[in-house]
Amino acid sequence: MIERLLDRHLDDAAQAQAREGQWLPALWAEVEEMGLPLALLTEDQGGFGLSFEEAGEALRLLGRHAMPLPVVETMAANQLLAAAGLPLAEGAAGLARADDLKLIDGRLTGTVPRVAWGEQIGCLALAVGDRLYRVPRSGWSVAEQGTSLNFHPRPSLAIDWAVDASAPLPHCPLAAGATVRAFQIAGALEAALAMTLDHTATRVQFGKPLQKNQVVQHELAKLAGELACATAAADLAGEALARGDTLGVAAGSLRAREAAGTGAGIATQMHGAIGFTREHRLHLYTTALWTWRDEFGGQVFWATQLGRAAITAGGQGYWPMVTAL
Repeated sequence: MIERLLDRHLDDAAQAQAREGQWLPALWAEVEEMGLPLALLTEDQGGFGLSFEEAGEALRLLGRHAMPLPVVETMAANQLLAAAGLPLAEGAAGLARADDLKLIDGRLTGTVPRVAWGEQIGCLALAVGDRLYRVPRSGWSVAEQGTSLNFHPRPSLAIDWAVDASAPLPHCPLAAGATVRAFQIAGALEAALAMTLDHTATRVQFGKPLQKNQVVQHELAKLAGELACATAAADLAGEALARGDTLGVAAGSLRAREAAGTGAGIATQMHGAIGFTREHRLHLYTTALWTWRDEFGGQVFWATQLGRAAITAGGQGYWPMVTAL
């Protein structure tokens, strides 16, 4: 069902509109009708009750189609809100952590940087310290416009909201965001590999397809290897998030992000100059990979978490720490 929906709506024209910052209302309406924003919730919470494998495949599909709207952010935000016992999002939602916000006399103020489609979402699942807040659209204004590397809106939001509901934070939104991004990365790398295989099989240089060149074959094998690593890493992050293991999320997310950078580079190189152009469909995936690699913590953040854990474990505890991930 997801595949058919995305095939029907996400043609080149729709992707171009999203890259101009235009919301796609018909696509979002069908996404909501299908129930995708609730897909990560249990049946008791009003969701699909998907198994881990089914949920992961749904997230990978969204990456494989370079979904331009904040669907995975809404899925993760609703999962977080449900776990905290707060009302679910009505429409699209954002997911963020901003520990430098101030809570004075019951009013939350400060700036949350670079929120996906911040002007279009209806609420924000926002963590500050050990509390989770469900901030409605009336609780912020746009402080600064911005775009991501894949040309989608990423405005910074100025929060000024009289708090009417909050709850203890059930799990870190950065971990939730990093996990869904890992699955998206795996899906986008799958699409990039398929496009690269097709291009190198049909593009003829010096009388033979590029794919017949041994160096090209070597690079294709590396790209396939990065896809395999990203897929396994996303599964690792998903399993870790389900059991509340932030260190496992760090390991899985970091490896998926490394695969995003390496895989995007190989796919672009194998396409040659045409792979750099905005007009070529590969550009949807390479720019998405670069964007997703850097969001919800980024490589440095998650590498730092692993490094600190390794130092804390010490010489005797390092290997048990690694094998426990």
